[in-house]
Amino acid sequence: MSVETGAPTDLLASHPETAYFWGRAVGDGDLDEGCLTVRANDETAARRLAAIAGDERVDHRIVEREYAHDTAITRTEDEYAIQLFGDVAHRAAAAFGLPLNGDPGGYRLDAFDRYERQLLRGLLEGCGTVCFKSSSETAGVSADGSTGGSVGVSFVHEDRHLLERVQALLASVPPDAPTGGIEETSSGGHWFGVSDEAVPTVGPWLYENCEESGLFAPTRRRKLLKSLERAGER
Repeated sequence: MSVETGAPTDLLASHPETAYFWGRAVGDGDLDEGCLTVRANDETAARRLAAIAGDERVDHRIVEREYAHDTAITRTEDEYAIQLFGDVAHRAAAAFGLPLNGDPGGYRLDAFDRYERQLLRGLLEGCGTVCFKSSSETAGVSADGSTGGSVGVSFVHEDRHLLERVQALLASVPPDAPTGGIEETSSGGHWFGVSDEAVPTVGPWLYENCEESGLFAPTRRRKLLKSLERAGER
């Protein structure tokens, strides 16, 4: 747990671990009456989330997902899930304004005002995407492996109101992180991108000094940093 503050005693308390946990839960999780589900595609991150929640159980399965921007393309990936039973979902919905049983949420995340970095890191790993853009392409991964280009970071979610809240969080942090407008995806959700010019500053800031706490997904951080290196930004 965090060296500076120790372990959280309550999953709803303001703490670096809880900020990261709820960022992940909001980004890729479900709150139903009596059950909270949080998903991750990185086993290390999943076990970390389980430890924060005080539960060692992690379910693993292989899933096929559609790309948000092109539903004709699918990918197969690992999915790890943590499920917490009891009143935690109802308490979280009341405390943070999170959607419960499919109802809209208000996303009152002010409890984590001191831990925006951890909260945004969890949100990025829960509902964000990272892609390398070669100098000859507008998006995606370079086919010929050439260096040069830029790195794209975007947030994708079904709930437009959540993305508006993420935009507000990005506007409040020290690095300058301008974003584009929220647009619809081909799958019926919504998305917005962080300015490509801001990603070389914002990306490393999100993962700065995270090794000691372990509050990150190693695969996501590795992809981001390698993409920045490939683009000549590191």
